[in-house]
Amino acid sequence: MTPAYSTFSTPLGEFSVAVDANNALLATAFGGVETLCQRFAAADLVRDAWRTNTVREQIAAYFAGDLRAFSLPLAPAGTSFQQSVWRALVEIPFGETRSYAQLAAAIGRPHAARAVGRANATNPICLIVPCHRVIGADGSLTGFAFGEEIKRRLLAHERDSALRTRAA
Repeated sequence: MTPAYSTFSTPLGEFSVAVDANNALLATAFGGVETLCQRFAAADLVRDAWRTNTVREQIAAYFAGDLRAFSLPLAPAGTSFQQSVWRALVEIPFGETRSYAQLAAAIGRPHAARAVGRANATNPICLIVPCHRVIGADGSLTGFAFGEEIKRRLLAHERDSALRTRAA
């Protein structure tokens, strides 16, 4: 079955998702289908809002402040090293950040911070695999495929949502 995609609105603009035949996420992107296709190798895609409905619902809940951890099947293509980095990204708690060095230590490769940075940069499933939660050792908002402003707004959204939960 041909991979399916949909594009929908979020508080940070258009967001596109692609799923495989089992409805596992292949890629996500802030932007339209053209941007999405730059994130993974897809020979063909069909627009199918029904197959991507669960993804859209969870992303809407995330932006509403009602969801802290996604529960979606993931199927990103990557090397075993990239996969290990992406699994570690999912373990970063909502509202928190880690440095590249901390992420490298978390996967048992403490001297591989630069390689971790590269794997982070090639993460095809942004937001759900939260590469935006990785920052520089000095706290700076280093690289994000969709720009520093979106990264800043995602981190602020999570920080504010976490604070509201603690205050309640």
